[in-house]
Amino acid sequence: MADIISLVQIFRITFYVLLAKFSYCIQNFIQIFQEKKKLSERIYRDSVHNIIRLKTDTPSGELMVRLIDTAEFQRLRRIKQLGLAHFTYQGAEHSRFTHSLGVLHLATRILAKLSTKYEISDEAQTAVRCAALLHDIGHGAFSHVIEKILGFHHENFTIEAVLSSETEVGNALRRFSAELPEQVASIIRGEFLPHALAQLVSSQLDVDRMDYLLRDSLMTGAKYGIFDLEWIIKSLEIDEENDRLYVAAEGIYAVEDYLQARYYMFRQVYFHRSLRSAEVILRSLLRRALDLFRSGGNVWCVPGTAFEKILHGEKLSLTEHLEVDDSDVMFHIKQWQRSEDAILSDLARRFVHRRLFRAFDLDMPEDERADFIERARRAVEEAGFDSRYYFAEDKTGDVPYYFYTKATGEPKNSIFVESGYSRPEIREISEVSAAVRGLQKGYEIYRVCFPSEVSERITAFYRK
Repeated sequence: MADIISLVQIFRITFYVLLAKFSYCIQNFIQIFQEKKKLSERIYRDSVHNIIRLKTDTPSGELMVRLIDTAEFQRLRRIKQLGLAHFTYQGAEHSRFTHSLGVLHLATRILAKLSTKYEISDEAQTAVRCAALLHDIGHGAFSHVIEKILGFHHENFTIEAVLSSETEVGNALRRFSAELPEQVASIIRGEFLPHALAQLVSSQLDVDRMDYLLRDSLMTGAKYGIFDLEWIIKSLEIDEENDRLYVAAEGIYAVEDYLQARYYMFRQVYFHRSLRSAEVILRSLLRRALDLFRSGGNVWCVPGTAFEKILHGEKLSLTEHLEVDDSDVMFHIKQWQRSEDAILSDLARRFVHRRLFRAFDLDMPEDERADFIERARRAVEEAGFDSRYYFAEDKTGDVPYYFYTKATGEPKNSIFVESGYSRPEIREISEVSAAVRGLQKGYEIYRVCFPSEVSERITAFYRK
């Protein structure tokens, strides 16, 4: 009997030992599975799209993560998406980095939707996603603000960075596929085939605009940029016969909403008086620094840097261009507050401490405008200010980019929609939408900017 009890005890002990080992193995398996799952994706919390999930269990997904981790893409964290909009909207501190992740997210979603109906190769999808992610890596400091002063266009630097064997981005693309750098560059140039896929990245209805309208609206607090993104994504189709994107009939109202969002964001945010006034001051002080340097004046800069080369008026190489971001420009401006040149130091102080110029809208007939501008310029000079740096005309030279106008030529310059249900046909949107035709009416903003010290006198001219 004792032997039987002993055997039962041994059996019980053995059973519990085996059960414990089995439980340990199960827990270990679950932990390994969870860790593997974590490693197979990267998650970004985003203010617009909530969660941006990048799957890394495919070669294409791994490439996206490698591109995000490159020095060139991480640099975008140090470039504000809206340039100097934070001078007006204190929440507009978001970067080109966050915007570019959003553009990738939208491109991925739309490609997944289109792939359920149309045959899109994995190679083409990878190229489009890379172009969406990298479309802004060539941007200079404060985004668009100083491009005209320094004489470059960010898209040229973007293409050069993608094709270069000296950038981490270029090498990552080339390691994935020898053809990929040129494919990405061709999408940014608008030359990629099929054109319909390139239009996802660059067209009147592209993922770039879709993201920045929603993002800029949220971060500035201006609600004008909100539109029905989900319905547009649902409605996007490919016109395979003509190789172009179009919007199904049920999506036309969502596109009208989107175009109205662009229109009002332009008027209320991108061309806001205070924002443009800050840009005028930044351009004036950079021009003053360049003029002083050329004439042999003393302009402080960190020697041996790309910024010194900028002051010399020399064109930057790709490597030098990618060295400069918002912080470099701001650092030099802060030092210029102590410049021995009165104009440079004054403009630098105005910029650093947000003592902006007055921006004055000229709501008057064109034939009266020239006379008023000349009188205002003289008033600035008589008050002791050099009008070359303290007086500026500001007008809507970039209206075609912000406002939708019916275009001829390339399909990417127009938005096409399906019209009619019984006998549908694909037409340019303004042909079927009265709302869009209304947005295309002529609109112009013409302002002058000058020191607030002269405001009272110029206002008196205007009232007369």
